[in-house]
Amino acid sequence: MKTHYYLDWFYDKGFSEKLVNVLHEDITDRKSLVIISAKSPDYEDEQVNVDDVFERTWFNQANIFFDEYHLIDHRTQKEDAQRLIQNASVVFLCGGNSRHQKHLLMKNELSDLIKISNAVVMGTSAGGMNMSDEYLFKCTVYEGMALNHFSFEAHFDHDTALIEERFPLSEKMDIYVAADKDGAVRVKNSKIDIIGNVYLISHSKIQKLVETL
Repeated sequence: MKTHYYLDWFYDKGFSEKLVNVLHEDITDRKSLVIISAKSPDYEDEQVNVDDVFERTWFNQANIFFDEYHLIDHRTQKEDAQRLIQNASVVFLCGGNSRHQKHLLMKNELSDLIKISNAVVMGTSAGGMNMSDEYLFKCTVYEGMALNHFSFEAHFDHDTALIEERFPLSEKMDIYVAADKDGAVRVKNSKIDIIGNVYLISHSKIQKLVETL
């Protein structure tokens, strides 16, 4: 059973109430939360502990706790990173710089391990983009891990010009865009559910999606 969550950024308020309820249903194995950084190399000398990762507070606020917490960043050895993914209950790809995170995934050869994992895989902002098949960033299309055959984007801007920039990609695949800082897309056993404010851009048309959870 594959369960994937594509998330916007939730700031200090944490996950929405609806999202919390669904996460409690889906995250039944709570042995290990593995967080994958998206920090820029500018922070390479900064000693970040997993306890300091902001996104971890969202799980605390949701009353979802794990036996173990691990952070994969530039300091993690490839063998250790791969072992953590293989033993993870939840894999969480942080927000930040999508290209730096992708480099981390490639350097440690994690993408294929994540794709075959039975862990719940979650990504916020840049993390959700890297879970996508492809995504548009600053007018350039990048390849993601292709956990599902669509594109995801957080922090959706309703500017018409920005929407039209996404039309060429939308002819190739659906683009789900989360808005108002509470949007989420859940894919469970290939079924797509919508939480919060999410729009779909498909075949050069945009529509607001109805919540299904």
